Amino acid sequence: MGAGRVSGQRNRTLWFWIFTGPFVAGLVFFTYVPLAWSVYLSFFDAHNTVSPTEFTGLGNYTAVLGDGAFRSSLVTFAVFTAFIVPATYALSLGLALAVNRLRVAQAFFRSVFFLPTACSYVVAAVIWKLSVFNGVRFGLANTVLGWFGAEPVAWLSSTDPPWYWLVVVTVRLWLQTGFYMVLFLAGLQRVPVRLYEAAALDGARPGWQTFRHITFPALRATSVAVVLLLVVAAFQAFDEFYNLLSDARGYPPYARPPLIYLYYTALGQEQNLGLGSAGAVVLALVVGVVTVVQARWSGLGRKEE
Repeated sequence: MGAGRVSGQRNRTLWFWIFTGPFVAGLVFFTYVPLAWSVYLSFFDAHNTVSPTEFTGLGNYTAVLGDGAFRSSLVTFAVFTAFIVPATYALSLGLALAVNRLRVAQAFFRSVFFLPTACSYVVAAVIWKLSVFNGVRFGLANTVLGWFGAEPVAWLSSTDPPWYWLVVVTVRLWLQTGFYMVLFLAGLQRVPVRLYEAAALDGARPGWQTFRHITFPALRATSVAVVLLLVVAAFQAFDEFYNLLSDARGYPPYARPPLIYLYYTALGQEQNLGLGSAGAVVLALVVGVVTVVQARWSGLGRKEE
């Protein structure tokens, strides 16, 4: 009996590694190994090669931190985060509340709002650039402005005022709001109905009062997760910026998020992979620190009282 139990345990272990082994191997060789090599490469001079040549110590880190373009990319990341995180949070929560109140066609509207998530960032950016916010008078936005007698706006090339932020933020909103709406919907459906019933017996008014004292506190864990995901997603912004703002002349000197900076540093004319790796490590540390501080501030992981 004992031998059969041991044999069964071995078989389960064997099948576990048969099914998960390829994924673990792919994760190690295509994620962890490149990450470790990037950290190692950041301490070396590596021009036009992924093989280290001359040890520079913290020279690459000093150079990247002293680079004005790198600091500007951090400012761009901070501005983009300040725009996109609260806007996406408010819009996705509002849509979730509206869809959750529906008694008919709830699945239809949930699918409609979620559908843009399946769209490519590149395709959406091209549509926004060529059709919606085209700088000529035939773009959709300028056509609407023309109905009110306003002059066409060069949305992507105007820096005073910086109208390009409107284009970048709206395309990201359209692409990701549906995903976070579904997360909030899942959170709303986990709120116990008895809380609303007890609130009604205590005289709480439906609407803002119920939302403020019952719904919003019950969504605390979901809210923390959504904000953390939004901050990390803002750090990963690349496709919309690059495809919206670049043209045949290259990328403009303004609105360069961190990944655009790394792209031109590591794959530009100099192909300074050592400096690019140092920049990637610094950015990862910045996002890690911001995430940990935010999680600690919001009480993520603490037991509910």
